[in-house]
Amino acid sequence: MKRFRFSLQPLAVVRAHREQQAKAIFASAVQAYAKTEEDLARTRERIAAFEAALNAGRQRAFSAATAAEALHAYRSERGLEKEAEQTVQVAREAMEQRRVDYIAAHRNLEVVHRLEAKARTAHRAENARAEQAEFDDFSSRRAMRPSPFKS
Repeated sequence: MKRFRFSLQPLAVVRAHREQQAKAIFASAVQAYAKTEEDLARTRERIAAFEAALNAGRQRAFSAATAAEALHAYRSERGLEKEAEQTVQVAREAMEQRRVDYIAAHRNLEVVHRLEAKARTAHRAENARAEQAEFDDFSSRRAMRPSPFKS
């Protein structure tokens, strides 16, 4: 029985490498997206704290200087929130693109794996036919040989 040799093995190696690279890039994009989501959540927590401080300040004696300072800080936090939302959106789009790239690389690798499986199946069938032909040849030669017990 001759050994199986897949002629597209170098292509399979290259595609497996590309798939691993795409997977690593996708994982880093997911981590970056998660980090931007956490940053946005922290910004929203700070905004909620500012809102609570502003509401609490309205129930005490009014000080225009502290109110103006608090309002300025609140507005700057709102600006940071908008920037964080935009960063999250960019990170989400990048993550989705990396996911599409990973899926495409994985599909390309799967194509090669399916071709290899088909080639292995064909190789096994060819070897089984050759083995069966050898058995048939052996049995026909044996059947044609004269029997030593007949006179």
